[in-house]
Amino acid sequence: MKYYLIVGEASGDLHASHLMRALKDIDAEADFRFFGGDLMTAVGGTRVRHYKELAYMGFIPVLLHLPTILRNMKMCQQDITTWQPDCVILVDYPGFNLKIAEYVKSRTNIPVYYYISPKIWAWKEHRIKNIRRDVDELFSILPFEVDFFEKKHHYPIHYVGNPTADEVKKFMRNVECGMWKEKCVIALLAGSRKQEIKDNLPAMLEAVEGLEKDYRIVIAGAPGIEPIYYNRFTRGREVEIVFNETYPLLSRAHAALVTSGTATLETCLFGVPQVVCYKVPLPKIAGFVRRKLLKVKYISLVNLVADREVVKELVETFSVANIRYELHQILAGKAREQMLEGYQEVARRLGDQKAPDTAARLIVESLNIKH
Repeated sequence: MKYYLIVGEASGDLHASHLMRALKDIDAEADFRFFGGDLMTAVGGTRVRHYKELAYMGFIPVLLHLPTILRNMKMCQQDITTWQPDCVILVDYPGFNLKIAEYVKSRTNIPVYYYISPKIWAWKEHRIKNIRRDVDELFSILPFEVDFFEKKHHYPIHYVGNPTADEVKKFMRNVECGMWKEKCVIALLAGSRKQEIKDNLPAMLEAVEGLEKDYRIVIAGAPGIEPIYYNRFTRGREVEIVFNETYPLLSRAHAALVTSGTATLETCLFGVPQVVCYKVPLPKIAGFVRRKLLKVKYISLVNLVADREVVKELVETFSVANIRYELHQILAGKAREQMLEGYQEVARRLGDQKAPDTAARLIVESLNIKH
């Protein structure tokens, strides 16, 4: 069968490449055409556009590149119509992908599947109308989304397992011992973008001052950020930085300071107690806006999955003193043990399903019924 996939960022390229491999395992005749990246290209098929031509984040960058985005969207729509795939598979990236879904549903009979459902539970909940109208099957990688879509909006979805949990388990099965054995490690994961690093890393580094004699302080360098960028923050400090070694780092860490995102879930799955640190401008105002606009109580995936506070989130209360205090709480003692117990609950809720394998099986079964 012919599968048309669309991703808009690096994480989507990774998840889609695993899904493509799983589809090939089931469907030996699988033919792929896609908007994607290098990982998807390595699996095979025809890449129409690289996701880097789509990946504009934030209001101003999107506005500045709007003509390019609209051109790519029109080209994608026409390409789907011309190629006539058996299905379209959208991966995250809702701003672009929901427009594609609307077009495909209104102009063709091609089924639309959405892998890694849009996070409308956080904001833009009104998008449920588009999803209900334009998406045939929705595949979630977060267990709490099932209640949101099915109980609140009466829209059935599939929870297929969590890819991050798959990746961590795979790494842990193959991990080699011996890395950084002489000292315990405190890992600093300060985000993947320059602005996040600039906002969070200086406070993280101040918070760990004085711990260098007992711990190795190691920064997980973000992909795509040049090492020299970190020098302005690390100069004169007893700190190390590693690139492309986040999982080896977490597998040896005793504790971590983490900027919110998938990294909080990865840190949890490695069993590393953490403090979630996310600096925002004008925190009191930002907190008020967050309470009014966002529909969730927490910002970290750990707490969202657990549906309670397992890890401490310092957003409105972000400060060097608070980071230092919370870090010391989890280096030893009761708070550390309570967090590790909470992590077990998170892992249990995520389950053991392999997300790409489950999603691929459901997609092929659905297509076989339609044919």
